[in-house]
Amino acid sequence: MQVSFDSKATAQTAAAGSTANLFGISLIAALAGFIFGFDTVVISGANLPIKELWHTSPWFHGFFIMSMALWGTVVGAIFGGLPTQKYGRKKVLLWIGILFSVSALGSAFATDPYVFSFFRFIGGLGIGVSSVAAPTYVSEISTPSTRGRLVAMYQFNIVFGILIAFLSNYFLQGVGGGNDWRWMLGVMAIPSLIYTVMVFGIPESPRWLVSVKKDDAGARKVMERLGMVNIDAEINLINASAQHEAHAGHDSKRFFSSKYKSILWLAFLVAFFNQWSGINFILYYAPEILVRAGLAAKESLLNSIAIGGTNLLFTFAGLYLIDRLGRRTLLIIGSLGYIVSLAMVAWCFYAQASAGMLLVFLLMFIAAHAIGQGAVIWVFIAEIFPNKVRAMGQSFGASVHWVFAALITLITPVFLDQKDGIFKDNPWPIFGFFAFMMALQLIWVLTKVPETKGVSLEELEKKLVKE
Repeated sequence: MQVSFDSKATAQTAAAGSTANLFGISLIAALAGFIFGFDTVVISGANLPIKELWHTSPWFHGFFIMSMALWGTVVGAIFGGLPTQKYGRKKVLLWIGILFSVSALGSAFATDPYVFSFFRFIGGLGIGVSSVAAPTYVSEISTPSTRGRLVAMYQFNIVFGILIAFLSNYFLQGVGGGNDWRWMLGVMAIPSLIYTVMVFGIPESPRWLVSVKKDDAGARKVMERLGMVNIDAEINLINASAQHEAHAGHDSKRFFSSKYKSILWLAFLVAFFNQWSGINFILYYAPEILVRAGLAAKESLLNSIAIGGTNLLFTFAGLYLIDRLGRRTLLIIGSLGYIVSLAMVAWCFYAQASAGMLLVFLLMFIAAHAIGQGAVIWVFIAEIFPNKVRAMGQSFGASVHWVFAALITLITPVFLDQKDGIFKDNPWPIFGFFAFMMALQLIWVLTKVPETKGVSLEELEKKLVKE
């Protein structure tokens, strides 16, 4: 009996160790999201100092200084699937860390706006590629029961990075005098270099090793390290999936083919609705929106931290719930929260309600996003595509996300500009439009979105790929 008890305890200890190992490896990969979030927001601290230093015109400043990283992100997302599929997930994750490190140091030491914009573009490439490679990698090393929360750690780290960037900018304000913005941007090199070193210690994706590299032995070692059970059955399932794709003929080599039609629409629409919720519009222009509502400009940093803290708290809730309630359920909850909060923000502007009430509903909007679309998008896109085209599928979904993010950021001044904006006097129709778009999202989720919780990637392929 004692031997039996000891064996059981040993098995439980081994299982706990492998689970911790899987979590640790997933966390390292997902840390790309932390640098992504930090890089996205840190530019806010350099906005005015650079404008004063280099005397940039509004158009030049908006395109070359503020949005250059975003255009790099679009390029990185569009083309990131190719190296991720060909050279492997780990190598690309390593290069992401290098891109982030070079961008941070190059931006901090830039001598003119052109050099600055070049290095910001390099950082944007890193962001775009990371939104392809990191979720793809984590989805492929996870088990069906843990995939949701492990991939969602990428989003959690994005949000955590955003909050830390706000705090970093606050504490570094005034350090180095007029060059404090260089410190704000340069400090990102520290987590970037740490991340790069840590990536050396993670294994390659076993699904990539089997389906692309044809290295079953190497995949077996990785699976053993990850604590996977029924390894032979898992390898056979991945090989069967790869052979099925290979035998399907030339049509399977064309990513935009009829067999992937339903998956492509799912990826396109989840990314499309993510941006037409107005999340980037509200995150990027929150201080201006709140000033319009009557809150003093000096309170904008505090409000930004409140928004960042709410985002972090409810992203953590989404992380906890995604494998318990499921992706579809969280999208429904988020859609309802979007509709109510955005409609009330529109009403607050229309009725000229108090700024405090407006802030409450803006925070409700952030919570709805974090627990719904924010938690689900990268998980959902990463798991619905077959092994053979997962990196390309992630690239497609991420590209849609970033293209619409860039377009919305680009056209916002047309509607919001204090002097010439279409809704310069009262922006309530903008929020009314976003509420309408979220009503459309709710209809789409209820009628078209399948639940993917707890289903293996190979089983999902059987359900979603049309022969």
